[in-house]
Amino acid sequence: MSRLIITCLATIAGSLLVTHCCTPLPARQGPQPPKPWIALFDGKSLEGWIPKIRGYELGVNYADTFRVENGVLKVSYDGYERFGNRFGHLFYRKQAFSRYRIRVEYRFVGEQVPGGPSWAKKNSGIMLHCQPPETMTVEQSFPVSIEVQLLGGLGRGERPTANLCTPGTDVVMDGKLLKRHCIASSSPTFHGEEWVTVEAEVLGGERIRHYVNGKLVLEYESPQLDPRDRDAQRLLRMGFPKRLSRGYISLQSESHPIEFRKVELLPLD
Repeated sequence: MSRLIITCLATIAGSLLVTHCCTPLPARQGPQPPKPWIALFDGKSLEGWIPKIRGYELGVNYADTFRVENGVLKVSYDGYERFGNRFGHLFYRKQAFSRYRIRVEYRFVGEQVPGGPSWAKKNSGIMLHCQPPETMTVEQSFPVSIEVQLLGGLGRGERPTANLCTPGTDVVMDGKLLKRHCIASSSPTFHGEEWVTVEAEVLGGERIRHYVNGKLVLEYESPQLDPRDRDAQRLLRMGFPKRLSRGYISLQSESHPIEFRKVELLPLD
């Protein structure tokens, strides 16, 4: 082999060695920081929210039912003489959600407005996978949704909170499609006006779990439209899928004053 060829090979090998040694290694990936909770309620206003009260067009906040005072989101009835079946929902209107955790701190206060149904005393809810608010009719009482029912104790007996109710929907529990409207959780009863933390983990159309003060109290699967329900039938005719994998979030007014001091959401991958 000629001296010229040997010299060239040595030069090429040296260049490759220098290139290999000097190429920076990719940065080592450490644990990623946890995602922050997003405050849906800013503590100052109803920015990002829109009311829908039975008997009124979307956006009409009859008698200032939903308001913010002293950093608290309140559902109040001091402008009502009688309830008059004015069931209301305050929608977070900016977007629909699919996979997330939602956390609220709430308490019931005061007395039920005259004319409210007996079952609605100390009764409210967090509505998940709601139909879009603009698809509700003027006279529709409840959005088609999955309800995390919020209840307060009545001074005696058991009355758990973070139950499941299903306006226009069905779910699967223990492998069976349930047709009951409401299913009780295993939570304790809160008789007074103390603040309670309720959280729901929503995994699209797969599974939903309810927590009270950090403890799992209810779990179910496969949320879906109920074809027996008139409002659900209308959504199916409009082309909505039967399986509920995403939807809007709303807070309920059912005739008893309630306060929310936190409404937070954590997106999940």
